[in-house]
Amino acid sequence: MTARSHQSDGGVGFVGAGALAGALSALAFTAIHQLLINPIWFALPAMLGAGALCGVCLAWSYTLAVPRPGIGSWLRYNALYLLMFVALGVTSLVAFQPVTTIAALLKTNEPPVQLIERALPVTGLFTLGSAALVSALYRPGWRGAGGILLATVVLVLLLGLNISILGLVSVPRGDSGVLAEVLVLLGVLAGVYAALVVALRRSRFRTPDSADSSGS
Repeated sequence: MTARSHQSDGGVGFVGAGALAGALSALAFTAIHQLLINPIWFALPAMLGAGALCGVCLAWSYTLAVPRPGIGSWLRYNALYLLMFVALGVTSLVAFQPVTTIAALLKTNEPPVQLIERALPVTGLFTLGSAALVSALYRPGWRGAGGILLATVVLVLLLGLNISILGLVSVPRGDSGVLAEVLVLLGVLAGVYAALVVALRRSRFRTPDSADSSGS
C-alpha cells in the first residue's frame, strides 16, 4: 500500500478523531476554567462546537502537511500551534499599550468586542505570518498551504482573539497569575487534544521503521 493510499484510507477517520478529541478537550478546558477562574458551563454547547471545528481543521491540515503520520510529528505539529498562541500573546503585549483593566473587563461580563476590533489589524497580520511560517516549515504544496491557512485562521478566530488583546489590558502585579492561568489553559487544551487523537487513532500513526514495509 502506498503512502497516498494510506493517507486517503485513514484521512477521514483521522479527521473524525480530531473532531471528537477537539470537543472533549473543550470539555476539559471548561472544567479547568472553573477551577482556575470561574464557571463557564453556560457556554459549553458553543465551546464543544468550536472545539470540534478546531479539531477537524488541525487534523485535516496535518494530513495535508505530513504524508507519513507519526506520533512524534503529530505532537510537534500541535506544539507548533501552541507556540503560535504564546507568540500571539507576546506580540500583543509588545504592540499595544493598556487601555483598560482586568477588573473593568470582568465587571462588564461581556465579550471585549471593541478591544478585539482594535487589535484586529495586528491579529490579521500575525495570522497570515504564522500560516506562512508553518507552510514554509512543511512545504506541503498549494493545497496543503491552503489547509494550513484555514486551520490557522479558524484557531485564531475561535481560540486566539482573547489572547490578541492581552496588551490592551493592564495587569497589576497582584493579578499577574492570570497570564500563567491563560498559559495553563492553553496547555491543557492542546495536550488533551493531541493525546486523545493519538489514543483514538494510534493504529494509523506510523514510525519511520514501520512505514510501508510491504513496498507496494
